[in-house]
Amino acid sequence: MVTARNVTKKFGNITALGDVSFSVDAGEFVFLTGASGSGKTTIFRLILRDLKPNSGELVVDGHHLSRLSTRDLPHYRRHLGPIFQDFKLLPDRSVWENVSLPLEVRFAKPGDVFAAVKIALQMVGLSDRSSLFPSQLSGGELQRVAIARAIVGKPKLLLADEPTGNLDPKTARSIVSLLKDIHSELKTTVIMATHNADIVNRYGLRVITLENGKLTKDTPKGKYE
Repeated sequence: MVTARNVTKKFGNITALGDVSFSVDAGEFVFLTGASGSGKTTIFRLILRDLKPNSGELVVDGHHLSRLSTRDLPHYRRHLGPIFQDFKLLPDRSVWENVSLPLEVRFAKPGDVFAAVKIALQMVGLSDRSSLFPSQLSGGELQRVAIARAIVGKPKLLLADEPTGNLDPKTARSIVSLLKDIHSELKTTVIMATHNADIVNRYGLRVITLENGKLTKDTPKGKYE
């Protein structure tokens, strides 16, 4: 699903990623760990093709991203489901409208949008919150809306960038449990960036660790160190 070969990304004189190589198979659930500034978000931005590497190669679902044309970018991104720490919901739109947005910009049929949003909200347990606005929701509910929006198009790859960073420990655990359930039900690939040691150690999944832009460990059933 994702293969990085000797990827380097620099911002001026700062090396955000240096000669990073790894691969993630379709259907895996992987934790991407490391301190703030270690390069986790840069990897996600490269996968989303918000950025291009200075050198190396990144292949996602068969797409060589350095060769991907601007015209083909929207189609490529349809298969990605980004989830952000700060939710990035539109405050003037209801829960239902926020979740339906990815399908509406693709000009999906209204009936298909209705069915997909209904299922997504059921999966995250927010069917009874569909008419509310972001300002009326708790932090955990906001993250569930963000997850529903990410999965409504049934993406092949979920990119969860510190999705529990602003949540209390109990809510954080419930969000990761939800992601695990979605991973099992939709068979989607999940890469979750986190520095939450409790969550990483609780699940015993594969852990890729970054430090100062370098990949230092890649451990099956790893622990947070």
